[in-house]
Amino acid sequence: MAGVAGAPARRGRVLDGFALVVLGALLWGTGGVAGTVLARETDLPMLAVASYRLLVGGGALVVVLALTGRLGGVGRSRAVAVRVAATAVLAAVYQAFYFVAVGIASVSVPTLVALGASPVLVAAATVVLRRRRPAARVLVALGLALAGLVLLVGVPTGPGATAGALLALVSAAAFATMTLLNARPVPGLAPLPLTALSFTLGGLLLLPVAATLGGGLALPPAGSGPTGWLLLAFLGLVPTALAYGAYFTGLRTVPATTASVVALLEPLTGAVLAALLLGDRLGWPGLVGGALLGAAVVVLRPRP
Repeated sequence: MAGVAGAPARRGRVLDGFALVVLGALLWGTGGVAGTVLARETDLPMLAVASYRLLVGGGALVVVLALTGRLGGVGRSRAVAVRVAATAVLAAVYQAFYFVAVGIASVSVPTLVALGASPVLVAAATVVLRRRRPAARVLVALGLALAGLVLLVGVPTGPGATAGALLALVSAAAFATMTLLNARPVPGLAPLPLTALSFTLGGLLLLPVAATLGGGLALPPAGSGPTGWLLLAFLGLVPTALAYGAYFTGLRTVPATTASVVALLEPLTGAVLAALLLGDRLGWPGLVGGALLGAAVVVLRPRP
């Protein structure tokens, strides 16, 4: 009877986790519009954007958790230190290579490759590690999502497309590894402290790279007034701190492959916001692609 009574509670946790992963993907989508406007308003180098985004997001969470006393509960074990350090390096690599790819090629190149390759890599790694293929509905959702992504973003060509795609593939591998790694919790390390500590460390790791190889660490206000600061704060708080906090929390109950497919809601959210706020047009391929991405999420929704 206890097992029967516990079933609704477990299902409730799975539903909550799935909702948090969806929320994280939707919040990530707001970063595309903010990044586009930031690029228009400032001449901030791409690696500097990656560094500041991690620092603002992680630093804000550290302050909030410290004020509420939640940092005191973080374990002091070697496993906690290794997980924070590994997530920091992966986050730094993911952000750095993604933003450098954006600087070399159009935004569509890293969006298509980084986001499209991530669920494929997660699914392939899951097959190797668990020695069983994903469920049929996961494969169907993956196919729908990838087809939708191609229709929504398009197949990029032009100068820098190859180099941008290779850099974005490294970014995809880092995100996939970060998803697989954090699908297994470490005792003494909750998702929000993990996000706070690892992203702060990741931003610090990127600072010297941005200063020496990425065009410097110029700050947003140069010629942009308060707009640059507000946009950078938004990038750090909403599509970084809140989004990754929700995503890592959802990973506690949602399979890694499912979470990586749901993450493809990010470009759909970005495309819708760009159409509403920036005057971009989706066209019929984008509309069909968006519908396929939505269908993939419906297919993956938790079931009794």
